[in-house]
Amino acid sequence: MVSVRTVHLRPGEESIRLGQLLKLVDAVPTGAQVKDVLLTGTVRVNGEPEERRGRQLRRGDVVSVEGMADVRIG
Repeated sequence: MVSVRTVHLRPGEESIRLGQLLKLVDAVPTGAQVKDVLLTGTVRVNGEPEERRGRQLRRGDVVSVEGMADVRIG
């Protein structure tokens, strides 16, 4: 069974940027490294490869990072 972690948006928020989420879940140690991780092709949003750190994630989106549990936006 695949492990899925849920990250809830704050009240009043409709979305979170992919770069912010990657820092929040410790997929990258610093914001400066977000771009490097995205360029490796190991990040997927809803099953599709994603390289844009500014990609807006909304409730129900699932982010997969190689070597980590999937993250669902709640």
